Amino acid sequence: MKRLLRNIPNLLSAYRLLALPFIAWAIWKGDRQLYIVLMSVNLITDILDGFIARRFNLQTELGARLDSTADLGTYVMAFAGFIVLEKEFVQEMRWPFFLLLGCYALPQLLSFLRFKRNTSFHLYSSKVTGYLQGIFIFTYFVFGFSPWYFWLMWTVSLLAYFEGLVIVSLIPQLRSNVKGIYWMLKEKGRIA
Repeated sequence: MKRLLRNIPNLLSAYRLLALPFIAWAIWKGDRQLYIVLMSVNLITDILDGFIARRFNLQTELGARLDSTADLGTYVMAFAGFIVLEKEFVQEMRWPFFLLLGCYALPQLLSFLRFKRNTSFHLYSSKVTGYLQGIFIFTYFVFGFSPWYFWLMWTVSLLAYFEGLVIVSLIPQLRSNVKGIYWMLKEKGRIA
């Protein structure tokens, strides 16, 4: 049973990777309904794979990397969907929108420069950010724009990206499943 369970989180992450071309196709065709359905399924399977891996103690380096790669692809598709399907919104909110994209890309770029691969930290702040962004994407396409929620999601996202940047700058070697700066410093004995 545990062997079967061990594969489920990886299968869910693999599904998310395999879904990316279909999401890209929905964007290219301008099919908002298909886009939001596929994005929602990707976001839900992201939650499920992490929950199953943590709940049944099935976290592995391979699983963390697979999940992070699927996260990166989903993130790119989320931005691409907004750029193509919501041009007016992106134009109106271009500075916060592209600042968010840049702040997300900066720790990834630094990780590629330092360690030759993307991060797979799975910070608590990133989990919160993922939930807030997923809810924003879904509610935006289903119910419309909510300014207060956008700014909440935007602020929390920037804080999480800054935490990731600090960690990728300080960590001597890249590893997966770093909970956050507090836990990293606690491990090093700098926090009692």
